[in-house]
Amino acid sequence: MVSGPGFSRFGKIYLWVVIAAGFTAVAGSLHQLLIAPVGHQWFILAALTLISGSATVRLPSTYASISTSETFVFTAVLLYGPAAGTVVVVLDALVLSFWISKRQDEPHRAMFNLAAPALSVWLASHLFFIVAGIAPLVKEPSPINAILPALVLFAIVYFALNSWLITFVIAFERRLDPITIWKRSFVWLSLNYLGGASVAFLLVGYNRQIDLGYVGVIIPLLLVLYFTFKTTMDRVDDADKHLEQVNRLYLSTIETLAMAIDAKDQVTHGHIRRVQLQAANLAKRVGVRDDNLLKAIEAAALLHDMGKLAVPEYILNKPGKLTEAEFEKMKLHASVGADILSAIEFPYPVVPIVRHHHENWDGTGYPAGIKGTAIPIGARILSVVDCFDALTSDRPYRPKLSDDEALAILAERRGNMYDPMIVDTFFEVHSAARAEIPRQGPPSDVLNTIVRSRCSPPPAVTSNRRTEITASADEMLAVYELARALAGHVGLGDASDVIVKHLRRIIPAELCVFYVYDTLADDIEARHVVGDQGSHVRGLRIALGQGLSGWVAANRQTIVNSDAMLDLGETAKSMRPQLRSCLSTPLLLDNELLGVLSLYSVEHNGFTEDHKRVIEVVARQITNIFRGSAEFDRISKRDALTGLPNLKQLEQLVDATIRPSPVEVFTLLFIDVVGLKQINVAHGRMAGDDALLHVVNHVAAGLRLADILFRYDGDEFVALLNGTGADSARAIGEQIRKTVRSSPLSHGGTNSIELDVSVTAVSCPVDGASLPSLIAVAHARAREIAFLEGASTNG
Repeated sequence: MVSGPGFSRFGKIYLWVVIAAGFTAVAGSLHQLLIAPVGHQWFILAALTLISGSATVRLPSTYASISTSETFVFTAVLLYGPAAGTVVVVLDALVLSFWISKRQDEPHRAMFNLAAPALSVWLASHLFFIVAGIAPLVKEPSPINAILPALVLFAIVYFALNSWLITFVIAFERRLDPITIWKRSFVWLSLNYLGGASVAFLLVGYNRQIDLGYVGVIIPLLLVLYFTFKTTMDRVDDADKHLEQVNRLYLSTIETLAMAIDAKDQVTHGHIRRVQLQAANLAKRVGVRDDNLLKAIEAAALLHDMGKLAVPEYILNKPGKLTEAEFEKMKLHASVGADILSAIEFPYPVVPIVRHHHENWDGTGYPAGIKGTAIPIGARILSVVDCFDALTSDRPYRPKLSDDEALAILAERRGNMYDPMIVDTFFEVHSAARAEIPRQGPPSDVLNTIVRSRCSPPPAVTSNRRTEITASADEMLAVYELARALAGHVGLGDASDVIVKHLRRIIPAELCVFYVYDTLADDIEARHVVGDQGSHVRGLRIALGQGLSGWVAANRQTIVNSDAMLDLGETAKSMRPQLRSCLSTPLLLDNELLGVLSLYSVEHNGFTEDHKRVIEVVARQITNIFRGSAEFDRISKRDALTGLPNLKQLEQLVDATIRPSPVEVFTLLFIDVVGLKQINVAHGRMAGDDALLHVVNHVAAGLRLADILFRYDGDEFVALLNGTGADSARAIGEQIRKTVRSSPLSHGGTNSIELDVSVTAVSCPVDGASLPSLIAVAHARAREIAFLEGASTNG
């Protein structure tokens, strides 16, 4: 029952007290048998005990074993008294200790295994004879009514004493909850004790002696029961081992994935593994005993930053303080990570810990703003450990702090950001050295390769390569000059033929396709195609992240010599000549995705690394053609001043909302900036622009996360409120108006400009089932409101 040193001082005292008491009981029993020998049939019981004790079945996933030897222990007590029963149980324990000593050579284990059952049966058997008021059956026959109730009590007390003596020594050594150990490992053994007492009563309850005929009948039954139970337990044990192997593989896969994601950031590399070790240690010291919760904390510590996959790397690695907008994006990682992990059916509560590990004790955290003990205990533990490791690690925006500085910051945040009890316990455990990270998961050289691959400079261009590229200089310069001359004057469709003519002289391609990004549909469309087989491709739409060009659009990276079928599907096979490879690069303007330029070749590897470099340079020049053009406005669908989506996109979104379901409920808030022209005249155009942006900020702050704000006209905005009726929309509009009115725009030092907006709500389908009809109602309603307000003022 004991497996090596690990006892506290009190645990050692308990261990040796039980051993001393047990050996005292054994010595007294041996002495009594010497001065008052029992009959020769006792030796039959002793032999049966030795044989049955060798046939022990270990219960899977517990600390307990089961055998049929208890039957003969009860029989010895009933026939010959406590001394004989104590010696018999010692013989059973000797057999068990012999088998255990082959696995673990620990004298204190063997001594305890002898002492605990001997002490238990000695005490329980004396209680039996006191309660029953009888003598051993070989001396004096007794009525059944006197034996049975006391025998049940004997079995229960014997089981309770033996199981709890063992439970406490395991709890002391392994620092586990004794009630949990007893429930998990021993509670069901009570049936074995009651069954053994029943069989013993059948053996000697009527004859008051060992009848070999009865023994001959019962022993085969016990053997059948033993082999049946052993076979069943072996199968259970095999299933448990298989489940454990699958679980290890499952967790190893998750850990490897988490560490590979962690490795992409050379600054925070190793963070999640350190957090995992420290969080598990802190959880145990805090008092977490539930195995499932401990496993959940370990898994959540590995996966808590999974949601950072949704955060742009420029934010993660920004060498300075995040802006408010950037911090809002960073805050998404908690809920995004939880949403990703919710698709996995964890057998323990990982998702709540990941979702809430940035909640604060006082309720000021995110994403849910819960506080106090409403925050899962695992999340409270993880947040403290995560903060400490972040403070004591280098970050892009600051060097690491010392342990003392980090502890001082934790102390400042105690009670407002972090659970005081968790912080206090963390201070206690931190006196030990920080845990070393064992070598688990992918080898460190593999992870370092990932890091180096993300940071390594591009290969140097040799003189031969320069010569090859220089040979194409005239064509590239021609593209540059075209881009400069055409920028802002024509659309890409008008210029694509000329561009491709020069580009084909540098990069041989059978087909050139300009895919244009559609922000509403979130896909790319083949709008401009140059090549003999263009009719097969024109109008093709590819979702972002899908196919070849969709992947390029989503990841904004050039790809070389991938299979053309990834874009064109079976169409590529039907083309003559058949297109086999593709060179694709994103078209970006001011870091905004405009589309993708894809070149297709009939050769399997029709493009080189040189072609990749050329197309990336040319792509930057091509995008200049869009700047200032009407086509760019249509593609970007963003207002230049405010960055809001414009009227074109409002039309498409309303049309897309109404078309599948004409009864879809939504409300449009038309928000008009009052007196903008007067502000422009009195204070200048810049002041007017500042006023617009000021209003936009307050309007956006008054909207909900699911609402969308558009710029409708020069001084007018429209907010689309999904699933919102007119009454709720009017309440939102009134609050926005109050906020704008109470927030004048500072201008020219001490000057300020009073601002006002008019807000008109129209709902679909009550006020109309199309955007034009809704606009007409809104304008009519706005004129009516203006008339009534004017009449009220004049009156």
